[in-house]
Amino acid sequence: MRSIVALASGVLFGAGLAWSGMADPMRVQAFLDLFGNWDPTLAFVMGGAIIPMAVAWIIKGKLSTPLAAPAFELPGTTKLDRPLAIGAILFGMGWGIAGLCPGPALADLAIAPMAVLPFVIAMFAGMLVQRIFPFNKL
Repeated sequence: MRSIVALASGVLFGAGLAWSGMADPMRVQAFLDLFGNWDPTLAFVMGGAIIPMAVAWIIKGKLSTPLAAPAFELPGTTKLDRPLAIGAILFGMGWGIAGLCPGPALADLAIAPMAVLPFVIAMFAGMLVQRIFPFNKL
């Protein structure tokens, strides 16, 4: 059951990314180009995501356990520290340069695999390097 829910969630997420234009690197870069040819479309996509997330938090508050898992898995801390800030900066720089982040990159494997493959390989290489050399002492 958990695998089916995960698959359905991933398909829904990927379809939403493709339909909204979030999987298009040029649209993402145009959104980040505040002083050039700015495209506000993704601001509406992100703003629209607030509504279902607010509903999800309301539903979560009424449940003692999730429907497809033994317990809720929420972050154990809300601390804003140096590793979090450095990670956010690196993520933002990569998103701005490539116009992709992990979700849209994986969705783009179905749309334009050869164009996005170098990004996906580099992304997984970065994940591997972080597993081998955890940067939690920065």
